Order: sequence, then C-alpha cells, then structure tokens
Amino acid sequence: MRAALDEARRGLEAGEVPVGAVVVLDGAIVARAHNAPIALADPTAHAEILALREAGRKTGNYRLPGATLYVTVEPCAMCCGAALHARVARVVYGAADPKAGAVESLHRLLDDARSNHRVAATGGVRAAEAAALLREFFETKR
Repeated sequence: MRAALDEARRGLEAGEVPVGAVVVLDGAIVARAHNAPIALADPTAHAEILALREAGRKTGNYRLPGATLYVTVEPCAMCCGAALHARVARVVYGAADPKAGAVESLHRLLDDARSNHRVAATGGVRAAEAAALLREFFETKR
C-alpha cells in the first residue's frame, strides 16, 4: 500500500484526484499508476485501470490470476469490473468511497454470486493516509 500511496502523491502533484494503484504478482510490483483522466483526456484513466493495463502488457496476458491490486481508495464500478475481468485474486484498498465505491459502500461487485469470478477484498488499509490526500486535493479546489 505504501507504493500505491506514493503513486497517489504523484497524482496530487500532477493535479489529478490523488488515487494510486499497484499490481503485485508473485511478491513483486509489476505495475503502478495514478489517476490520469485529466492529463489523458480519458474518463477511464483511473489508477486501477492504468495499472491493470500495464500489468497485462508486462505479463503478456490479459488475465492476472494470483495478482493483488492495491489501491488507495475503494474502486468504483468500472474498476471493480476491470478487476473481475482480469481475474485478479485480491483487491486491497485504503479509504472507503461512500459516493462511488463498488466493493462495499454502494455495491458489492467483487463478491456477487451472479458473477463468474469473485475477488477477495480487504478495505481500510492505511485509510487515514489515503483520505488525507483526498482532503488535501479537494480543499485546494474549494
């Protein structure tokens, strides 16, 4: 999670909403990213999506079985969908997102029995640090 928080800080410095993500496979970070929808003019450029794309390129596979996705904020529906399609084993996140979180705040997409894959999830890891970055960002916008 420390590496994901570092990525979130990079996003904050770039003027993006400070969310960072890393993909870990076999104990090593294979991909890292921060939010970049403003810089890329791409509404799908969330940290999780960018990190999963990089992990797929580096592993040569669009499936990432056994991988853990660490992200500083609870993933939204789009990012949970990407984690499911990538077949990641686990998502670990920091701060809950009561307005858009799809792991447990608004929806429970990762463990929905109707899906053909389930992803284990753990929330609240270093949540205070992740939430502080978000507060810092939004205070500058008000």
